[in-house]
Amino acid sequence: MTQVIGGFAALELHPNILAAVIATGYEEPSAIQTLSIPVILAGHDMIGQAQTGTGKTAAFALPILSRIDPAKRQPQALILAPTRELALQVASAFETYAKQMPGVSVIAVYGGAPMGPQLKAIRNGAQIIVATPGRLVDHLRRDEKVLSTVCHLVLDEADEMLKLGFMDDLEVIFKGLPAERQTVLFSATLPHSIRSIAEKHLRDPKHVKVETKTQTVTAIEQAHLLVHADQKVSAVLRLLEVEEFDALIAFVRTKQATLDLAAALEAKGYKAAALNGDIAQNQRERVIESLKDGRLDIVVATDVAARGLDVPRITHVMNVDMPYDPESYVHRIGRTGRAGRTGRALLLVTPRERRMLQVIERVTGQKVAEVRLPDAAAVLTARIKKLTNALAPLVADAETTHGELLDRLTADIGCTPRALAAALLRKATNGQALTLAEVEREQPLVPNSGAPRGERSERPERSGERSERSERGEPRERRAPVPLADGRARCRTALGLRDGIAAKNLLGAILNEGGLVREAIGRIQVRESFSLVELPEDGLERLLTKLKDTRVAGKQLKLRRYRED
Repeated sequence: MTQVIGGFAALELHPNILAAVIATGYEEPSAIQTLSIPVILAGHDMIGQAQTGTGKTAAFALPILSRIDPAKRQPQALILAPTRELALQVASAFETYAKQMPGVSVIAVYGGAPMGPQLKAIRNGAQIIVATPGRLVDHLRRDEKVLSTVCHLVLDEADEMLKLGFMDDLEVIFKGLPAERQTVLFSATLPHSIRSIAEKHLRDPKHVKVETKTQTVTAIEQAHLLVHADQKVSAVLRLLEVEEFDALIAFVRTKQATLDLAAALEAKGYKAAALNGDIAQNQRERVIESLKDGRLDIVVATDVAARGLDVPRITHVMNVDMPYDPESYVHRIGRTGRAGRTGRALLLVTPRERRMLQVIERVTGQKVAEVRLPDAAAVLTARIKKLTNALAPLVADAETTHGELLDRLTADIGCTPRALAAALLRKATNGQALTLAEVEREQPLVPNSGAPRGERSERPERSGERSERSERGEPRERRAPVPLADGRARCRTALGLRDGIAAKNLLGAILNEGGLVREAIGRIQVRESFSLVELPEDGLERLLTKLKDTRVAGKQLKLRRYRED
């Protein structure tokens, strides 16, 4: 234990902070903590490059707490986080490390909660503010001097803040802070936009970098499965039949997809829930707590909604939709395999996404093995095993507790014990297929390897080229186009199935942004790489201009008149 204590003691943290660290059971500082803590303690501005899961929260929380003056009842440190979940997680970490510092108060400031109590806590002298940019700007509009005493600023996951569109809010916050302050910026990547912030707002920053991409996934068994885009739900359900998981998080791209997949899982008897940006904060917290304590086993989430989610029960991560970049993939699967635990990550890949799979393998330095979808025999074996495991504990004293009832029922019904047991099994399994023939008839298998039937090669579509076959292999554009109704024009967008788009997404966006009534919109056809929408000819150009900046599933709609010649 002496060596363990010495690891953190050598970093010259405040004695009370060191005591709290030891009480948490930390053994040795991580690489990012070893490099960052001395720099921050010395008062330097700093740029830290490190992935999620490397211990970076403690890397800035411990030295900042060591520099806080508990006697001063005023905001002294501001930590900005991209999401409510991460803000709550960081605030909780600060509270843990400050347990042995009487008088130090931490407040989490985020949207979806009343502003009054937050502002009151700040005015009452909370020394540590952990905030999301949008809500903090709301407070600044009410009281422009709310940050006037802050002397330490941390931007946590700065690249994510910019991805979420917080650049303007950050500039407002910078203006509300004292010019004389320490600024620390943490980011997994350093794109030009982050470098610009650093050049403008940091003073001679020290640069700390920890390479952890491969290390992040070494404890995780990874596998991928080739599927059709429209067969993902059935593939997920079949995979879950044979995967032995404790808790699982499934990642999809869109808010609607979280609801659709969660509903499909619930219909099959799984304890599942959706987690997306539209869900109220108190409900989101209930979902996470339910996953922690076992009331839920599966959460279907978008990337943003899952930020800061760390639940020890998670044994599996399933990427139902391909992430947009390799870094997102590493962040996603990092939800399992933490703190020395093992985990399993499954990735569904459509043929058009195989190139991204190759990029992921190159970035992580690991091969993502291909697996086959379980066949009917494997599904049957898994179902019988689950049934066996459920019934085995009940058999031990069943004759003692229910033997007399069994004798009475067989006598009253006039059947053998075997017949009664079979009837009770039928009732208990609720019609589930439990013979090989029944399972084979239950649902068609997704093709196991190679390009699913009907998929074209991965060559890019040329401008104006139309797909000749649908994803189901059925002729599509060879047939004559559906005639347009009088007064309608057909418009095209480059968004399609591969972007996670459904007809209802396009309909909702056009109704909300275009100011149309439902009857004004005609047929909506969603293809793999584009979609067609019928809109009123009268005033079409004005409508397309109005819809110019509309975004669906995070991408620009960019509707154009479709020429069929």
